[in-house]
Amino acid sequence: NSHPELAQLIADRLGIPLSPTTVKKFSNGETSVRIHESVRDEDVFILQTACGPSCSVDDSLMELLILISACKTASARRITAIIPFFPYSRYSFKDKSRAPITAKLVANMLAVAGCDHLITMDLHASQIQGFFDIPVDNLYSEPVMVGFIKRWIKGWRDAIIVSPDAGGAKRASSIADRLGCEFALIHRKKGKTDNVEKMEILVGDVRGKIVILVDDMIDTGDTLYLATTTLHENGAEAIFVLVSHCTMQANFPSLRKLSSLPIARLVVTNTLPQTHLLEGVNEEQREPVTNGDTVESPVTLNGTNHAYHDAEEGTKHPGVNGRPLLDRRASMMSNGDGSSPLSAMGGKLTVLDISPLLAESIRRTHNGESISLLFGDWAERAGMAGYGH
Repeated sequence: NSHPELAQLIADRLGIPLSPTTVKKFSNGETSVRIHESVRDEDVFILQTACGPSCSVDDSLMELLILISACKTASARRITAIIPFFPYSRYSFKDKSRAPITAKLVANMLAVAGCDHLITMDLHASQIQGFFDIPVDNLYSEPVMVGFIKRWIKGWRDAIIVSPDAGGAKRASSIADRLGCEFALIHRKKGKTDNVEKMEILVGDVRGKIVILVDDMIDTGDTLYLATTTLHENGAEAIFVLVSHCTMQANFPSLRKLSSLPIARLVVTNTLPQTHLLEGVNEEQREPVTNGDTVESPVTLNGTNHAYHDAEEGTKHPGVNGRPLLDRRASMMSNGDGSSPLSAMGGKLTVLDISPLLAESIRRTHNGESISLLFGDWAERAGMAGYGH
């Protein structure tokens, strides 16, 4: 119920239908769940991300727990929860007195409900895997992002990978190592006199370079705003922002900040529904901030380009493995007026499809195969087209 578009993409890729399920609420707020087909002795996979356009994080979590329990009592052979964005992942340690470790609580609830296996993506803290006594597969969007960088960002070999804080240094340095690029780190601090939060570049030099800012989450957008402003003031030639999870909700005040940032492209994944982000940012158009040389998009603004651009060779190709880039993945994210959602921010917003990774993880889990493939070159090639073809 939290992300039906992603569920349908995964089902289409696997060639199987979605099981019909009804989720509704009573007048007092209680959640009612009904599964309309037998799951007895079946290998069940339940997709539920942390929030969606029609439900809150808590509602999504409760729906998932009830669905798991319903399948367990209906004699399902194995139940795998697929949670692209794990709820309460920021609360993975006790940072002050009487602070809860809510991620551990969520892990306990999933296990008690009857979950046998968990598949998630880009956990905010890797130690969350240790909260479970059941198998946990933490997939990474990193290879997909690396593939996107190689295919779509011109001059990526001379780019510099930047982490907006110390917590993301490992993630950013890993991408820098895979690309053979330089690494930079930004430090966030409060001023001694005015108590205003500021950022300074702690490691690396971005002047005159293409900057690729990597983070795992956008919530309020404050960190992104400070980081891109700092990079722009320090002479960055062009700024690309790649983020795994965008948790901004519709009508959120900080949503408009995205339209005024000095960035060349914002790239997010569809671990969470992003239709509201596309519509919200589309309300305000901007002129390109790059100096002259525009950046090719995986899908052109009019949605008619069936070719992709090879950023490394400077050539165009008809598609990947003979298949055109545009299919229902692009058309399903239409703004409703026939225009492409990539016109957001003057054509600077891109949503990467991670359904190929999740679909392949489901197939391999069901067949008892290794998922190591999803951390290497296969996943990188899946990101070459920008939409996971």
